[in-house]
Amino acid sequence: MKRKLILIAVAAALSGCEDYFGSKTDLDFIEVPNYGIREIAYVPIQPAFTGFVHPTDICVGFDELLYVVDAGTEEIICLNESGAEQGRFTVPGVKSVRQDRRLDLIAIGTHDSTINGVAYTLPAIYRIKQTSGNDYGLDHARISNKIVHPFYFKSTFSTGDANAEFGQIGILASANPSLNNRFYVTRRGSISNNANQGPDQAVVLFDAQDQYLSPVSVTTAAGLFTNYFKQPQGLVSFAQPPQFTARAGDDFWFTSLDENQEIRVQQINLVETPFGADFKPGVALPNPDRADRWIGQPGLFERPMGMTMAGDQTRYLFVVDEAKDSLFQFTANGLEGIPPPPASGATRFAKVSFGGTGTGPMQFNGPVAVGYWRSILYVVDAGNGRVSRFKNTLDFD
Repeated sequence: MKRKLILIAVAAALSGCEDYFGSKTDLDFIEVPNYGIREIAYVPIQPAFTGFVHPTDICVGFDELLYVVDAGTEEIICLNESGAEQGRFTVPGVKSVRQDRRLDLIAIGTHDSTINGVAYTLPAIYRIKQTSGNDYGLDHARISNKIVHPFYFKSTFSTGDANAEFGQIGILASANPSLNNRFYVTRRGSISNNANQGPDQAVVLFDAQDQYLSPVSVTTAAGLFTNYFKQPQGLVSFAQPPQFTARAGDDFWFTSLDENQEIRVQQINLVETPFGADFKPGVALPNPDRADRWIGQPGLFERPMGMTMAGDQTRYLFVVDEAKDSLFQFTANGLEGIPPPPASGATRFAKVSFGGTGTGPMQFNGPVAVGYWRSILYVVDAGNGRVSRFKNTLDFD
């Protein structure tokens, strides 16, 4: 640096002494410092995690391990951050998993049953304990409870119940022990089946002991709706690892697969009113001065299968669209892109969403789930049988 300052000083002197030396000295040999910011983008971290038959979900646990669901082998596979396997556990029909703050795994799978002489494969939720004495991990795991649809809220069965399916789970945090570790589950099915209970298309709430509490009803300016949710699939709560910063509250984001819905990713907030607490839709507003697109933009998504929220101070939102083979990134208030560094002088957010169909390191073939931990983005690329990893250029040292 001292040498560059000397060169710059000499250059200034030379440039002002053209008459004294007879001609102006060529200064092109002096390297001009580049004070511009580096490109803001997600770049792949190689290699991707492979060896799966048909991966369908990933969960970053409160134990700070990764849990990948391989629906092709009906297994939950535990990995550390380097991708080294820590154990695996078989769950019938498993397709999704989350970990609560007690380090129990809650997995969505299936249960085979015969009712009135007819065989059915019904959606089910499994609670998995990973402790055995002083040992911990999937190699020591056991199923401690099973919730089978529809018998958690009624004792009867209709053929329409067999058409329901669970999507994803969101864990809730609270300083109140009786409210901590409750969880939401998205449920899809017929809009008319069990209409007095939700209906099947709903977000349903369970307590920490796996007892069914209620479907979520949503209040809008038009009134109270027990059938607000249309084909809900992905769900993310604000309680994200690590443990000590997991945010309390009942607010959540969800994704919809309903082709008739123009807005397919929404936030639902629990709002205190003079008459009690109501669930109400959050409104993500555009800001064309900062970003071209926003999460609530009509028609932005086609088939948003999953989403997650960064557990760090950014609270970034990530959505994977299976039909568009793309990953979308948004700020906590729903604007697409990453705010530029303060020293850059830029005001518009840098768009870092990416994708495209293929097998390349920045391409996907049916992405269905996404996770985030310690600045690393994990995308479950189901069609390519891998979990791809990405890191933002601003997060490199």
